[in-house]
Amino acid sequence: MVESDGSPRTPRKPITGVILAGGLARRMGRVDKGLQLLDGKPLVQWVAERFAPQVEQLLVNANQNATVYATLGYPVIADLVPGFAGPLAGLHAALAHASHSLVAAVPCDSPFLPADLVARLHTAMAMTGSDVATARTFDQPQPAFCLCRRELLPQLAEFLAGGEHKMALWYRTLRAVHVAFDDEAAAFRNINTSGELARCAHKTK
Repeated sequence: MVESDGSPRTPRKPITGVILAGGLARRMGRVDKGLQLLDGKPLVQWVAERFAPQVEQLLVNANQNATVYATLGYPVIADLVPGFAGPLAGLHAALAHASHSLVAAVPCDSPFLPADLVARLHTAMAMTGSDVATARTFDQPQPAFCLCRRELLPQLAEFLAGGEHKMALWYRTLRAVHVAFDDEAAAFRNINTSGELARCAHKTK
């Protein structure tokens, strides 16, 4: 695993982005987390507003309430792997549907994500020749924030077929680079419980 701060910037190819909203939100009472309201807007909308300007195509991965997610104006794709297999299954679906050779993923519960996330991940990937670039804040990996090559689809399909579902474990099988976002650590704050949702109210301004 290579470490990088993702700078300086480098020109890039078009990128497909996917918001991962296909989970069961067990810690939030199994509600549809992406549709929970923060300051009057669904979490997924906060994420889309920060993420969409960073990519050329945006998809939303959701396994329920597809018609509601579709009101955001982006294509909604479900997991191709059954059983709510987690964010890696959502990335797998995105690789299968992407129009571009690079795919960036973010979770639906991180409304403060960095505005330069994709640029820094891409720079690190280009500089190191890696298959995937993932974010890191200090000593904390942020595996759901990643940029990878669409050509990894067959390898990921085989990994999932073997019963594995952890993103970090899959990355260990690849040429991967960690990109340091220590300067923007607060931007990776995610919301897993109703209490955390309440505490984030009025902090979106």
